[in-house]
Amino acid sequence: MKKGRILIFMLCVIWGICGLMSNHQVLSAGKGKTVTFIPVEDEVERGLEAFLKRNIEEAEENGTDHIVFEIYTPGGRVDAAIHIAKLMRETDIPITAYVVKNAFSAGAYIALNADQIVMKPSTTIGSAAVIDSQGNTAGKKAESAWKAEMLAAAELNNRNPLYAEAMVSPSIEIPDLHLKKGELLTLTASEAVKVGYAEKIAEDREELLAYLGLEDAKIIDAKPTLADKIARFVTNPVVVPILLSLGSLGLVLELYTPGFGIAGSVGLISLFLFFYGHLLAGLAGWESILLFVIGLVLLFLELFLPGGIIGIFGVVSVLTGLILAGGTLSGILIAISIAIIVTIIGSYFFIRSFGYNGPLKRLVLFDSTSSDKGYLSHQERIDLIGKTGRTVTPLRPSGTIRIDDELIDVVTEGSYIKNDALIKIIKVNGGRVVVRLVEENIN
Repeated sequence: MKKGRILIFMLCVIWGICGLMSNHQVLSAGKGKTVTFIPVEDEVERGLEAFLKRNIEEAEENGTDHIVFEIYTPGGRVDAAIHIAKLMRETDIPITAYVVKNAFSAGAYIALNADQIVMKPSTTIGSAAVIDSQGNTAGKKAESAWKAEMLAAAELNNRNPLYAEAMVSPSIEIPDLHLKKGELLTLTASEAVKVGYAEKIAEDREELLAYLGLEDAKIIDAKPTLADKIARFVTNPVVVPILLSLGSLGLVLELYTPGFGIAGSVGLISLFLFFYGHLLAGLAGWESILLFVIGLVLLFLELFLPGGIIGIFGVVSVLTGLILAGGTLSGILIAISIAIIVTIIGSYFFIRSFGYNGPLKRLVLFDSTSSDKGYLSHQERIDLIGKTGRTVTPLRPSGTIRIDDELIDVVTEGSYIKNDALIKIIKVNGGRVVVRLVEENIN
């Protein structure tokens, strides 16, 4: 009970910390106009989408005059990038993409959806081939759809779509940029300005704001909160199966350990982080959390109620809750499959090493009976071995013999023995008495 209260306290502390910290800081005051700088860093995923969505909405509510995306990303998920582009197109606030390091793949796509692109010296943009989660080139259907998105983004601000296509497809050759077939286009800052894929090269924010005519504007610097960082971390495609594996394995192992300990705590915290992060990222709703909790309750009840129907409903409810919270169907199904495999293997080795010591020990009979422990279903007649007698019935191969006025059911080694024949008991195995024919001397 004490451990349960500690766990609840830990979860409340985590939830409270995640709600702390403002997501923006006012760095300087201007003359009436405001510019919000929003970082687009690391991998593009659904957590970043949620972060950008909230900050764009806050900029709209606060009457921000201009938004600057400071881009430094290797790329990421196509679906998240497309959703981010939709947010950019729907807002009335002008957006400038300021490439502060590299804008590859999904990062290049996001930059192309901005009203204008400004790059720092020695930065690059491009290399936007679409690949799957294993790092292989995606199928033709996915490649065609992504190429169409890149071309549309380029045409949005009257940029030559040839260069966007060259970023996606290695079949394009551009001699002026020394691009050969089999290579993807990546533009330096000067090359981007030359081909019209960037409007300006700016060394720092001050030079950027001067170019925008907002050098006297009030600067609002959006910063990811701890909750944003958690959301981005736990929605990463690599982290999701780890959290689900820890969650399921922890709860299963808790059934085989006494009390409520480390395994259960790790399991609950992992599942809490999974749902909390996906809730912040806008992927999970409260209905998915409710379905998951109901499923766990049903599975717990299945331990005490016969039938199996409740357990089936529990499994379906748990899986439905995870799928609804997981974003893409394929991604969450892969994560669930990995978690199931890890749980089965982990449980097997744990039980083999430590045995059953938890609540299941009260519900399942794990003891076995054997003759070594004194459990006998009948009296084993070892004393009969070596004795002789006569058959009362033919043995075909089973029948009855008589020894010292005692009738005994026996079997032969497989042969037929006639009635009133002399036999000898050669073996007793449990209730099975084996006899053999004894040759009689005839005078």
